[in-house]
Amino acid sequence: MSYEDKTAEDGRLVILKELAMQVDGRLNEVSLMRVLETFAITRSREWVRTQLRKLAELEAVRITEAGTVMIAQIRTLGRNHVERRERIEGVTRPSDDA
Repeated sequence: MSYEDKTAEDGRLVILKELAMQVDGRLNEVSLMRVLETFAITRSREWVRTQLRKLAELEAVRITEAGTVMIAQIRTLGRNHVERRERIEGVTRPSDDA
């Protein structure tokens, strides 16, 4: 696996974990970029959008748009992955202490 592929899988996990912590399970792409930066995943807005689209394709999140901003909402499969009840291929598995 390449460094970029591993970074993308890690980034998708960070996104899912952050969405799972929100009261309504939702965040916009700009807020998610800030969260990713705290984990040293500093990427463009388009990169974050690509990860959100991939998570939507995997049925882990639902995407809506408000104007030009993407908003992601965690779905059951995404929450199950974060809580280690199911495994999503293409998303890093949460660690035991997470």
